[in-house]
Amino acid sequence: MDKNWTRNPSLQSIDPAKIEMLLKLTEQGKGKSQKDLLPFLMTIAGQSKKNGMSFSPQETDAIIEVLKTGKSPAEVQKIEQLRGLMTTFLSQKH
Repeated sequence: MDKNWTRNPSLQSIDPAKIEMLLKLTEQGKGKSQKDLLPFLMTIAGQSKKNGMSFSPQETDAIIEVLKTGKSPAEVQKIEQLRGLMTTFLSQKH
């Protein structure tokens, strides 16, 4: 995945530091299996929250919609499944 998605107008209101963090995470997550990706994302989410960097639901929705652009139906389904797992996991922590 190239950096072009970061220039999408839907993301212009998101802090550039958050976008940069996402780019770094994308690089770190490359090659991880779906099994390994969820624990990786949960760890990152916890670290980000601890460091005071979190994404609003609107920011998250915008990022996911941009990432789904141009993907096959199977890839979109995987993105939505991962999103659902993360939502479920995070809602259980409260």
